[in-house]
Amino acid sequence: MSTGTGTRRWYSPGSLRNKLLLWLVLVHVLAAIGVAWFTYTSYDRLIVTFKDDQMQTLADSYASNENVPVLKPGDRQGIYHRGAFIVQIWSAQGELLATSWPSLAVGRQPGEGLHVVRLGPEDHETWRVYSTGPVADGGRFSVQVIQNGGFVRALVERRALQSAAPIALLLPLSLAVLWLVVWTSSRKLRSVALDVAAKDERSLSELSVSHVPDEIAPLVEAFNSLLGRLRQAFAAQRRFVQDAAHELRTPIAALGLQLDNMRAEVPGERAAEHYTQLKGGVTRAQHLIEQLLRMSHQESHAPREPAVPLDVASVLRDSIAQLMVIADRRRIDIGFDGEMNATVNAPPAELRSIFGNLIDNALRHSPEGSVVDVRLHAVDGQPVVDVVDNGPGIPPEALERAFDRFYRVPGTAAEGSGLGLAIAQMAAQRNGMRIVLDNRTDASGAVLGLVARVHLRAA
Repeated sequence: MSTGTGTRRWYSPGSLRNKLLLWLVLVHVLAAIGVAWFTYTSYDRLIVTFKDDQMQTLADSYASNENVPVLKPGDRQGIYHRGAFIVQIWSAQGELLATSWPSLAVGRQPGEGLHVVRLGPEDHETWRVYSTGPVADGGRFSVQVIQNGGFVRALVERRALQSAAPIALLLPLSLAVLWLVVWTSSRKLRSVALDVAAKDERSLSELSVSHVPDEIAPLVEAFNSLLGRLRQAFAAQRRFVQDAAHELRTPIAALGLQLDNMRAEVPGERAAEHYTQLKGGVTRAQHLIEQLLRMSHQESHAPREPAVPLDVASVLRDSIAQLMVIADRRRIDIGFDGEMNATVNAPPAELRSIFGNLIDNALRHSPEGSVVDVRLHAVDGQPVVDVVDNGPGIPPEALERAFDRFYRVPGTAAEGSGLGLAIAQMAAQRNGMRIVLDNRTDASGAVLGLVARVHLRAA
């Protein structure tokens, strides 16, 4: 039995399929045993009764003779293997007058009717005897007809086995059909489970009920109703974000323009300091609104740009060029190292969104005067892009949450809204890519920065 992660045991006590198969197999086996027992007892009663009647008829036939009949000698093969009858003729005084097999040591039975005589523990040493009983007339004689009990028992078993053979052959076929039906039904359920597992906030289409069993259809329909309510909830959430971002975009942009216009009129050093802080806050608000609009667009079901072959190195250079303003302002040396040529199929805007957000994140979290490296190289024969910074890194316990929306690592002093990594991850997943975050450490374990690796081919 396998206990490894990701493997399934051959038998699970909680499996409805296994329970159903177990009980069906048990019922069929018990039914087969019952039929075999009934067949055996029926043939035992039928054959024994038939043989007893034969012995009685033969004994009465010999007893009706006036003279002692001449008996044909029997042989061992006929008696033990063909069930030949042994006939004994007894006088009124208890003297054996004639026998068809003299070596059989079965004496005269005391009364009329059927008797069972055991000469040993084995079946072939058991004899069934029918006796016409003692006679009072000295001129008459009594007759005993004897048959080997082992032959009768073997005949019953053989006949019962012949009758039960078709049932025995039908049992595995019936079990195979049952297993096939149960397996097919459970496979349909597994298909529904896979469809459910594939659902996310972007794919909430209804599940098909055309190929599921009637007993499961109400559950699937109820789940489809839940999916419908979730679609409405997500749609309302996206509309709210879009509407709020659009409504805020214009006044925030106007506020930024008004601040730019009044810059020359701000007197004094202290007022200029407050103006700079106010301008920074407006700029951050504009950046947040743009990110909200970008995320809302990614989550919407609007048609995407068509995927086209893109040169990764060219897109990286463009992304770096667009962010050089931030790098220069923070005196960060940003470099690009393209060790290979790589081409991917993706919408241009989404690929730029992936690289732009990762590079922007690195620039914002690296200390002023540090270095950010962007590298395009191969790992295990597959192209990857590494964005390496000299920032504080991410605590190991927070790495799993780094892609959550609006999540910021506690204690982070860098500006940001916590949406950049979430937007990059969404765009990567939509295009079959994968982003992995890992801390850079030295020999002592001290954190040197963060590496954001983009696997350009889905793992």
